[in-house]
Amino acid sequence: MENLASKYDGILQSGNLTKYILETSVYPREPESLKELRNATASYPMHFMGTHPDAGKLMGILLKLLNAKKTIEIGVFTGYSLLLTALNIPDDGKIIALDPDRKAYEVGLPFIKKAGVEHKIDFTESPALPVLDKLLEDPSNDENFDFAFVDADKHNYWNYHERLIKLIKIGGLIIYDNTLWGGTVAWPEEALLDPRRKKVRQDAIAFNNAIASDTRIEICLASIGDGFTICRRAH
Repeated sequence: MENLASKYDGILQSGNLTKYILETSVYPREPESLKELRNATASYPMHFMGTHPDAGKLMGILLKLLNAKKTIEIGVFTGYSLLLTALNIPDDGKIIALDPDRKAYEVGLPFIKKAGVEHKIDFTESPALPVLDKLLEDPSNDENFDFAFVDADKHNYWNYHERLIKLIKIGGLIIYDNTLWGGTVAWPEEALLDPRRKKVRQDAIAFNNAIASDTRIEICLASIGDGFTICRRAH
């Protein structure tokens, strides 16, 4: 029995399970515009930075359950998660999208336009913190957003959180991507030789510990994609 268990544990740890999930319940229902954007991203440098389609499927359901209308996205890359959000909020919904790399955003822009949702997106080519601070200068923005998605520089996750927690309404959601960092958060320190990957791992661990202790929110760290930390603002 032990050998059999080890065999199946190996299957679960391979890409077979992810492949099964994608082919069974994700790709068959993926909107054509998202599929085209995903395929275009596959040939773009650092293509792996895009949101995992299975994680995107969960995010789409959460947006609908929340009836989200006003959202914030920090870290756009080529725009898979941005287009997904735009497709799942009402026609008069708005997304404040922040990223210092407009070139990557423009890879996805034709697909956003083709889907007819560009009018929902307010893209700003800028680091996020100055824009968030500017939003917070206006009291009308306090608790005025339903949802936020963060997939950006990991060392600033807590800085983003401290600002977003004031902008998101009670009952709203904030999702942080890549919080498992390829599973390395559970590895021993000496297992990582690349200094950059080791630093990002340390940032992810520090953020995970901090967010787990934040009594202002309820959290679920879901082992989907590269780790989705879903935070519901409780008070």
